[in-house]
Amino acid sequence: MGGGKYVTGADLPKQIYVRWQSLVEPQTYQMVIKIPEATRELMRKGEKVYCAADGKWITGYRQSIGIRLVPGGIAKVWVGGPCMAPIEVTKVKAVIDPRGPYEGKSDGEYDSLSNESKAYVEKFGVPYDSWK
Repeated sequence: MGGGKYVTGADLPKQIYVRWQSLVEPQTYQMVIKIPEATRELMRKGEKVYCAADGKWITGYRQSIGIRLVPGGIAKVWVGGPCMAPIEVTKVKAVIDPRGPYEGKSDGEYDSLSNESKAYVEKFGVPYDSWK
């Protein structure tokens, strides 16, 4: 599933706290994502799905929560599982964390963009409207 935080053996969450640093702005955001009971129920429900990787039908479960973070403090949340298409369940707008990066322990100094990323942003700008 890529990078992230893995939690095994725990109940489904009711909320997730997220704090992140946007390098292109630069800005630090924070939010609490509420996971409604309807989403938790969706994750508990098994579905018969075909796995093309091994050619078998299985009972799949949406066992992961994916959070995509974008500039402007927007997060989209999906649930998904092996051999299953992800389903978007919510979109959340974060608030700016005035402490800045590293919870204020960096004297307001943000990590810098790579030269390649900086050149891209200078050429194309920041796509703030891409997820509204």
